[in-house]
Amino acid sequence: MNSQPPASHWIAGRAVEDTSGAPLPVRYPATGAVIATLREATPAVIAQAVESAAAGFAVWSRTSPAARGRVLRRAAELIRARGPELARLETLDTGKPVSETRVADWPSGADALEYFGALAAGLTGEHIELGGDFVYTRREPLGICVGIGAWNYPSQIACWKAAPALACGNAMIFKPSELTPLGALKLGEIFAEAGLPEGVFNVVQGAGAVGAALVAHPAVAKVSVTGSVGTGRRVYARAAEGLKHVTLELGGKSPLIVFDDANLDDAVGGAMLGNFYSAGQVCSNGTRVFVQQGILARFLTRLAERTEAIRLGDPLDEATQMGPLISQAQGEKVMDHIAAGKSEGAWLLTGGERAAPEGFADGFFVQPTVFAEVTDTMRIAREEIFGPVMCVLGFGDEEEVIARANATEFGLAAGVFTADLARAHRMVARLRAGTTWINAYNLTPVEAPFGGVKASGLGRENGHAALDHYSQLKSVYVGLGSVEAPF
Repeated sequence: MNSQPPASHWIAGRAVEDTSGAPLPVRYPATGAVIATLREATPAVIAQAVESAAAGFAVWSRTSPAARGRVLRRAAELIRARGPELARLETLDTGKPVSETRVADWPSGADALEYFGALAAGLTGEHIELGGDFVYTRREPLGICVGIGAWNYPSQIACWKAAPALACGNAMIFKPSELTPLGALKLGEIFAEAGLPEGVFNVVQGAGAVGAALVAHPAVAKVSVTGSVGTGRRVYARAAEGLKHVTLELGGKSPLIVFDDANLDDAVGGAMLGNFYSAGQVCSNGTRVFVQQGILARFLTRLAERTEAIRLGDPLDEATQMGPLISQAQGEKVMDHIAAGKSEGAWLLTGGERAAPEGFADGFFVQPTVFAEVTDTMRIAREEIFGPVMCVLGFGDEEEVIARANATEFGLAAGVFTADLARAHRMVARLRAGTTWINAYNLTPVEAPFGGVKASGLGRENGHAALDHYSQLKSVYVGLGSVEAPF
């Protein structure tokens, strides 16, 4: 199960090591076993990465958009051709079941590369007629972009950030989470094989100090972060000192609203997808499930039945439906919230304990957990838990549930299940969230913009909107007559 890469970093199109960096052990979450040991980036490695990215940008920004697109699409083809190998690596890195990583992680990354590869050749400006003179605009890259990833979807996030950045002609330095560093290195190798020039995509490893050094570097033009609200605030403040472009995709405590007329099994399935996929470690999860009183009892009965049938176990077994949490620290945080839910008087409908599948006693598995009779002021209803813990809250009518759903500092996502489509559209228009679903949940096609409002972040990933966050417009006024001056 050893997954030791050739070196810790990927710079200028090759694996790079600096043995003076602090060791970063990589643990398989299902067993706690060390499967690789990397080194944290030293100041010398960071300087080398920035120098490499500057050289790569000089070449790539002058490469035609159509040629850029071909490289991205070739990388997508390579990812798809190596699906089983990459899914296994993602499972070892994250502990997520291979039944997930085979369909959701690298495949979504490939979709992003293919999508932005197809858009690249269409990156154009506009002509503005002034009745003789005219203006045209150029869409230009920003320069060196820094991507800072999270541990829950490490390879998908690396692709989601790299694809629009590279399509627009930028160079990127990507820092994955220190807990899940392996996929980004593999992406660097795939880009090189696809024909990406040296230095256009670089990977450096490390914890928060490495990310902070990259954000503060004067040569960096843009920072894109996926992470917690606390991390986002720190990055935003540091980037503001250099007036850098910033995209923040942060946390949430998203509402999922189920009306009496909703299809029961669809609504239960949506709630489970929005709470238990990836062991609940998804930023957009609908962890506050508001269910109208008329359907509440039946909803809870069916939810308990289906939740108790979820199979925990070996993440490399195709039959496994839920794996461990990423680390002991994350597991303890989740168990602390479960204890708070119990002590505050919520009804523990099912779960609520650690699990120990046979052969995996050292992995931090937590039973899929549902609390009912939750009130809005409870910790479990206010704080992001980032684990398999669902809170079910009853409600009466539209006005009540809209007010309660919006009463949070977060605004990443929201969902509505109802047979009344007029009501569904009315509801999503009033929900203060950047990403919403009607009769579905947590589906994130790369063609659609993804991001939040309020404390859940700013900017958008994916869709045409992402191009605006990795490029800038230059206006060019063209004078065709003599210059008239009052002097």
